[in-house]
Parts: sequence; C-alpha cells; structure tokens
Amino acid sequence: MTAPTRGTGLVPSAREAAAAIMTSCAPLPTVRRPLKEALDLVLAEDVASPIDVPPWNNSAVDGYALRSVDVQPPASPLRVIEHVRAGQFPRRAVGPGTAIRVATGGPVPAGADAVVRQEDTEPTGGDAIRVRGPVSAGQSIRLRAEDCRRGDRVLPAGAVLDPAALGVLASIAHATVLVHPAPRVAYFGGGDEIADLDQADEILAGEKIASSNSYTLFGLIARAGGTPVDLGLARDTIASVREQVERARDADLLVTTAGVSVGTHDFLRPVLAELGAEIQVSRVRIRPGGPMCFGVLAGKPWIGLPGNPVSTMVTFELFVRPAIRRLMGHARPFRRAVPVRVAEPIALGPRLQHFLRAVVSEESPGSLVARLTGPQGSGILTSMVRANALLIVPEDRSEVERDAPLSAILLDDPEHLTEPPF
Repeated sequence: MTAPTRGTGLVPSAREAAAAIMTSCAPLPTVRRPLKEALDLVLAEDVASPIDVPPWNNSAVDGYALRSVDVQPPASPLRVIEHVRAGQFPRRAVGPGTAIRVATGGPVPAGADAVVRQEDTEPTGGDAIRVRGPVSAGQSIRLRAEDCRRGDRVLPAGAVLDPAALGVLASIAHATVLVHPAPRVAYFGGGDEIADLDQADEILAGEKIASSNSYTLFGLIARAGGTPVDLGLARDTIASVREQVERARDADLLVTTAGVSVGTHDFLRPVLAELGAEIQVSRVRIRPGGPMCFGVLAGKPWIGLPGNPVSTMVTFELFVRPAIRRLMGHARPFRRAVPVRVAEPIALGPRLQHFLRAVVSEESPGSLVARLTGPQGSGILTSMVRANALLIVPEDRSEVERDAPLSAILLDDPEHLTEPPF
C-alpha cells in the first residue's frame, strides 16, 4: 500500500488513515502449528507433495475389478478369484474371465482396466458373477497422481487454511504447518457510567449504561480471526486508564472504545502520550466515527474507536478488521465495494465521507439496490443488526438523488482487496 498523504487540513481521509494503519501493521512472526490448530490461519510457506496422490490406481466404488473386454455383450459369467478387504493389497492379477472383489479406495489389481459396482452385478452360483449392462475401460478407476504428483506445489504461501486445505495437507502427511498466528487483540472501554452485565439490576433501573461495545468487539475480533482479550472497563481516572493500557503490553493490537475525544474525562490520548506512544491519527473525515485515533505504542498498534455503538462497529470494519487481517498475513485485508443504485433520496449533514447503514438487494440480475435501514444516529445499534452493507457517500456530496450510482461495502462479502475501496 502506498504511504499515506495528508488531505484537507490536518485531518486525514478514511483512505489516508487506513494507509497509515497498514504501514504500521506487519504480519506476525511465523510459528509451526499442528493442522487442527491452524484452521483459518494464513500459510507462510509453499508446500509441495512428497508423494503421488492417490499413490496407486484405486477403485472409486465397492465392486469388482475386471477386464472390460470380458463383459462386452454377450458376456459370460466371471469367476471371482480373490476378495480384497479395505486396507489390503491384491495378491493376484485379473486374467481372462476373472474378477477380483475390491473396496472403495483399494488398489486396482494388475490386469484389470475397470471396476463395476456391486449393485450392477448378480451372483450366478459358486464364486461367479454376471455383470449387468455395458462396461467401458477406465470405469470407476481413480488414477494414480490424478489429485497431485510428487513435487507438485499443493498450496502456496499466503493460502488461507480452510477445511479443504487442511484435508489436502493431511493427505500428503504434512502434519504441521508454518503459519502466521492469530493476533491477540486486547480491548477495553471506559466511563464511570458504563457497567458490565454483572450489574444488570442497575442497568435495568436506568442507573448505568450496559457495556454493549465489549460484547460487540468480542464478536467482531473473533469473526475477523483475532483472539479477543477483554480487559474490562477503565474508570474515569488517569490511573485506571494507565493500568488498562499497561495490561495490554503483551497483545499484538490494542483496541479501545470511548475516551478518545476532548472531553474532561477523555484520558486515553494523554496517557498514551505519557507512555511514549506516537499518535499518528487523531481524527478522520468521516461520519460516523470521526474521533477515531491511531498510534503506535512500544512497536504495537493502537486503534482508538469512538464510544457510540454504531461508530464503534463502522470504524472497526474500516480500520480494525483490516489491521487484524494484515497481522495474520492476509495480502488482501480490505473488503471490496460493489456498485449499487440508491433506492431513495438521501440528505446529508456536514461535508464528510459518510458510511450509511443499508440493506443491499438484487432487484434484477446484476443490478444491486441500496436502501437505508432507517434513522442513521450513531447510537442506534439495531440499525447494524438490520444492515448488510455500508453505503459509501463521498464527502463532496451533501445530498444523493434517487437512482444515483454509489458503492457499498457488503458486510458478509468474502472477496477482499489489497487497497481500501473508500
């Protein structure tokens, strides 16, 4: 990614802020892990197969290995000369007028050029069978090395180890893999008015506000591939904020909510500066989420998210999720944006880049339409439940007319890009 450049004034755009964060996030040092501990991690080495897979011609069905020429109509019964159980190798070869019973995955005996399903045969007495229907050479035989050959690269560095990839590695006896580990993402919120769910009575009585961000961040971090480390809540004192920041020293990334503005009790930036953090971004030209901050403390990235629940989720999608993916070794950290048509006119406030909660649907093949979820206040968390996309409105637009073309980030889109789409 190109180095960030400053935009209007001292406040960067979302793209510039994302570039600054990516510059400070490098893939974590590699570790070797057993396959069952590597699901969804990013491979850090090319893997070549030491064997042919499959290692021999094998049967695709339970049935009888035979010579196809022997069962062309009119065909005589075949004498079954051997029964080969699963895990065994045949001791005999198939000759004229004979067949060998084989199991799925078992080696095809010498002399045979086809396998017939058991269901397509009938016994004729003794050790003989008759085959129903025509048989072609190569039928139901999986050829040696048809999956991969010895020396073939089966997975490249950078591949995501999904269930299929784990199976491929197991098939070549590659028991451990070199991967980038999941980053430990420490997070905490703050405010004397905020309470966790062990104070449900006070929350329900209207005396405290539930720490919904703690639960949202837990889910977002885990879904992004990180390991959530919940540090709890900081009180509205410098000492409490400092203590929480110090507890995050062993994490790979620190994420905070609230405390990043300029209020009387917003202590995060002063504490981080006191601890030697280099604060690179103090605000971004977006809505919601303008007070988003970014800095580096002791070589580790810190991303300060605003406290309003929607602002937390939007800025996580734009900045934290790509940071987690970069730490994991993903070459494409950002979700893509897709072209959409706006279903309704939209009136906007200040000239900022807006990320609006929307529902995107396909009204006709290849044509996507975006509708807002309703009121766009940054405290309306249920709007994120209803949304499946963030509609991007450029900062030079104060209003959007119906049917206007824009772009939207689909929140469940598996396709990713190297550069931010905003």
